[in-house]
Amino acid sequence: MILKTFGWSFAVTALGLVAAVFYGGWAGFGVVAILSILEISLSFDNAVVNAGILKKMSAFWQKIFLTIGVLIAVFGMRLVFPVVIVAISAKTGPIEAVRLALNDKDRYQQLVTDAHPSIAAFGGMFLLMIFLDFVFEDRDIKWLSWIERPLAKLGKVDMLSVCIALIVLMITAMTFATQAHQHGGVHVDKAQTVLISGIAGLITYLVVGGLSGYFENKLEEEEEREHEAEEEAKKSGKQVPAAVMVGKAAFFMFLYLEVLDASFSFDGVIGAFAVTNDIVLMALGLGIGAMYVRSLTVYLVRQGTLDDYVYLEHGAHYAIGALAVILLVTIQYEIHELITGSVGVILIGWSFVSSVLRNKRLAAAEGQGSAGEKTEVSSGV
Repeated sequence: MILKTFGWSFAVTALGLVAAVFYGGWAGFGVVAILSILEISLSFDNAVVNAGILKKMSAFWQKIFLTIGVLIAVFGMRLVFPVVIVAISAKTGPIEAVRLALNDKDRYQQLVTDAHPSIAAFGGMFLLMIFLDFVFEDRDIKWLSWIERPLAKLGKVDMLSVCIALIVLMITAMTFATQAHQHGGVHVDKAQTVLISGIAGLITYLVVGGLSGYFENKLEEEEEREHEAEEEAKKSGKQVPAAVMVGKAAFFMFLYLEVLDASFSFDGVIGAFAVTNDIVLMALGLGIGAMYVRSLTVYLVRQGTLDDYVYLEHGAHYAIGALAVILLVTIQYEIHELITGSVGVILIGWSFVSSVLRNKRLAAAEGQGSAGEKTEVSSGV
């Protein structure tokens, strides 16, 4: 099971580390290893959230997620994305951006740093919406009930998460983005950049998440109709055509997963510049990490880990909320990558331990119940 799920990740790790040695010697090997660990630690919460979505998809779309999805994640977000943001921020073509990435690494790093406010605002707002929609939903199972119960009651107010997200964005723009800066000889208003990018992140979430939810509801309706049609077909002997909505629903859920992965990748890509400004080593290290995040997602789904450890999804969403806040704060202040990675690991670890303790309590209660039943039967006899 482990080899089947993580086999490609192991293979990519071996090839990536060998390529790093050939490209940058043992120093390159060390950089790629560090970046791989950094990406896995920063994206573990991503895997938990992805698993919650992926378990609703068929085996076919899970394979698509592990093949085409990996290409998008590794080559799109970890290689093309840094080049694209440089091209946009520097108002230059992608070929020139690649030239800067390969031949003028210091200039390339500076351009990415200049683009950080817009990246952080976009990613921060997208992740914040995921967190808010989760905590405002009334759930049967609650982890931190003293927080989740009142938030679930507040969640009955329509569009509350959007209102709070916009308020947070406005406060961020006024508090953390008050300094204007010179960029390419042009006076740039940082607050305006943050507002536009944050609104873009909010719109992206609403569009992609809305479409995904719409087709998911359509899928449920179609399944109900198909079930009713099958019942009638048993009586009449007619064949029922397969539901065509499954593909659309799965496609938009897949699209949602890719946008979600992109948002989680922002901090990893930006944080990678603290380790190296070499685009090749960065792509190798982050790519290896992305493969493990993908494999871990499928492993969680196939093992049913989220069903056994019910608080894991809660911990991951709290980690998302923390990451969203961290991204917004980094618009003005620098936060060490160790803190960013540790927050997610601590919250998910806490939720895992809470799940284990919950399972033990339930097992003990069932044991006592069974013992009580046996006593009653013995007494009756």
